[in-house]
Amino acid sequence: MEGKYLTTMIDARLWGILVDSFTKILIPGLTLTIPLTAIAFTLGLIIATITALVQFANVKVLKQIARFYIWVVRGTPLLVQLFVVFYGLPHAGFLIEPFPAAVLVFSLNSGAYCAETIRAALESVPVGQMEAGYCVGMSYLQIIFRIILPQALRTAFPPLSNSLISMVKDTSLAANITVAEMFMVTQRIVARTYEPLALYLEVALIYLIFSTVLTKLQNMGEKKLNSYGHKGD
Repeated sequence: MEGKYLTTMIDARLWGILVDSFTKILIPGLTLTIPLTAIAFTLGLIIATITALVQFANVKVLKQIARFYIWVVRGTPLLVQLFVVFYGLPHAGFLIEPFPAAVLVFSLNSGAYCAETIRAALESVPVGQMEAGYCVGMSYLQIIFRIILPQALRTAFPPLSNSLISMVKDTSLAANITVAEMFMVTQRIVARTYEPLALYLEVALIYLIFSTVLTKLQNMGEKKLNSYGHKGD
């Protein structure tokens, strides 16, 4: 009886911790993890588009710089990049606060990966589209931004969406540079309650919820783009 009573007490305590911690973990997720992802991914897309267009245009010097940037970023771990920017740069005289440092690193990291996605999508657009644009008197930039890029982004949408979902999960690494996002909040609660299994499963569930919502939005976006494609046909 005593053992059963003790088990019930433990279960009640654990349930109380989970209920109490859910909001404490979710709020940083909504106020820090999601904004961090949104800002970094938006900047990353801008970097990726510029980098991809530079390669597509085959501007020799700029293309070499773009390839070097992609090579370095894709060839080094994201966690190492975070440490270099946040812990390393202050020794060179550049002190960056945790959140801006995370935004900078995630932007540059996603920019390198997304650049290759967009570049491949640009190259998949038939050459005839470019020639048709010249035939009707359009300039190179008009052809790129009105004809080539919209078609390429439609092709790139699924892999870019996957990159966004990956970034939501990768933001947990920002805890290593003291960004108080939801994984770091979870670590603090674990240190106080000594319930790592339950609490890490709880934060994993919240990440899963975020990723599921984004996956649903991705599916809706793909259907929308496909319907536009069929109308265009």
